Amino acid sequence: MFANRLNKNLKHLSRWLKREHIHCYRLYDADMPEYAIAVDVYEGSDYAKQRWVHVQEYEAPGSVDNEKAKQRLNDALTAIRHVLAVKDQQLFVKTRRRQKGRGQYEKLSTSKHFHQVIEGGIRFLVNFEDYLDTGLFLDHRITRNFVAKLAHGKRFLNLFSYTGSATVYAASGGASLTTTVDMSKTYLAWAKRNMALNGFEGKEHEFVQANCLEWLDKMAGKRRYDLIFLDPPSFSTSKRMDTTFDVQRDHVALIENTARLLSSDGILIFSNNLRRFRMDRESLSGFTIKDITKATLPKDFERNSKIHNCWEIRRP
Repeated sequence: MFANRLNKNLKHLSRWLKREHIHCYRLYDADMPEYAIAVDVYEGSDYAKQRWVHVQEYEAPGSVDNEKAKQRLNDALTAIRHVLAVKDQQLFVKTRRRQKGRGQYEKLSTSKHFHQVIEGGIRFLVNFEDYLDTGLFLDHRITRNFVAKLAHGKRFLNLFSYTGSATVYAASGGASLTTTVDMSKTYLAWAKRNMALNGFEGKEHEFVQANCLEWLDKMAGKRRYDLIFLDPPSFSTSKRMDTTFDVQRDHVALIENTARLLSSDGILIFSNNLRRFRMDRESLSGFTIKDITKATLPKDFERNSKIHNCWEIRRP
């Protein structure tokens, strides 16, 4: 039954994948309640030989029998190996529990095994073992392409940058300079490697390890950017932070502070993945705000329309 669903999804997506030259995609996302997992396929330049499958099991509620849940997962993994023709070393399985803050970024292992994958003709390094997430959020594929189309000749800022994938797209789109800011030394180093992998090195590409909220305060009146990508976590706390960050509670102040760095005709792309998020348009009434969530939702994520929220924001 599960194998049939995988084959059905593959058939549904195959023409689109080929036409759009997509090598990394979500094949299955808890389509059937019996199999509460997400299945992501990642391919390298030689996709016939370089294919990896990243499986995330959504933690079962306490009412579900553990043995039955394990058996269904094993059945699903057997079907995945068969349908996608992958061996055990190409298959990675994790359990996704409810996380707060940067929990999704906590280390699970220390393998340091990186693989090159292709997205939009751009190469990225992903890691399937050490963290819950791989280093490339597939649901933002269209968003990154949107950034690339807007970036030509622009000064670009990437806040809460994670592994810098949006920065690579901006550079590939012809940004005149880029600034990539994240609190994690590990992810900034990863971002540098992603940029170098695509030939983007030099003084025009700046990497800043800092608390983004504090950095925004310091840069007010000192910097101007024509294009900013702002993708904060839903909730964050850290040893390096004196306070917590809650995107619902704090998004108005965050957007206002970020907009101080926008040029007069600049564009801010604001995104988050809080399912119940509500934009406080009244408090931001001076801004022009356009909801582009549907326009940035890829075909392979249509089954999960609340995977992210996204807006295009311009200054008063």
